Amino acid sequence: MALHPQARRAIENAAGEVPVTDPAFDIAAAREQSRAGVRDLPRLPLAEVRDVDADGVPARLYLPEHYDAVVLHAHGGGFVLNDVEVHDAAVRRFARLAGVAVLSVDYRRPPEHRFPAAPDDMGAALGWLGEQPELAGLPVFAHGDSAGGNLALVTALRHPGRFAGVVLIYPFLDPTAGFDSYRTAADGFDPTEAAWYWEQYAATPADLTDPDLAPLLSPHLATLPPTLVTTAEHDPLRDEGEHLANLLAEAGVEVVATRYIGQIHGFWRHTDVFDAAEPMMAQVAGWIRLQVTRARPPAAP
Repeated sequence: MALHPQARRAIENAAGEVPVTDPAFDIAAAREQSRAGVRDLPRLPLAEVRDVDADGVPARLYLPEHYDAVVLHAHGGGFVLNDVEVHDAAVRRFARLAGVAVLSVDYRRPPEHRFPAAPDDMGAALGWLGEQPELAGLPVFAHGDSAGGNLALVTALRHPGRFAGVVLIYPFLDPTAGFDSYRTAADGFDPTEAAWYWEQYAATPADLTDPDLAPLLSPHLATLPPTLVTTAEHDPLRDEGEHLANLLAEAGVEVVATRYIGQIHGFWRHTDVFDAAEPMMAQVAGWIRLQVTRARPPAAP
């Protein structure tokens, strides 16, 4: 299990950062630093990008010139960090590559707003999508990375039959940190930091066993539409994502799972750093295109 050289350099470059578990860690400052870190990234043009009020939830709608599906996107960041602006460059790239409209949801974050604020906001945004004439009748996909993968999965479980597919990029699913990868593959993402994120997200200890927070415990996994799960080899979250894929297969869900060799948590949106980032985005785009093609009614003879 060798780290890709780019992953190794990313870990080395992050070595001086204050961990979230340090008493000196400042959440507000970290959020601003993340926004500052993406200000100079190239932003690919689209036909339209606009900030919207999705039934009380701030969100950003991305419309390429041609689109025939809609993606409801939840950003990662341990539920606590990142936002629509931090993910803007990556979402623009993805919308163009996949030929889909994307609604990127600026869900409420802990510790100011704990569970279930975030999944509630995702559900409200989904309801808003269904009311937009320009998107009416299009297949809808749930999509998220890390904590956003958790929220995408929970949203699909809360709204059975609403989605044409679900895409989970190294999803954050297990508050117990009970899988071997927390001990054997935690490169660049310390398990104590993962535990800290869960502590911020859960409003009470009982929440940690609520399937809307810990979806591996859901009795309704069989209700999911076709699902794509991607994981990174050197990621403590690797095994829980792959365990989910196994559970879905056993439940009869059409599922595809891919492990990216040599990669670490968080590589998906950094196409300027990781050679594997854009190919994974292309894989996701291709998988969505396949589902859209399958959903189309057959042409008249």
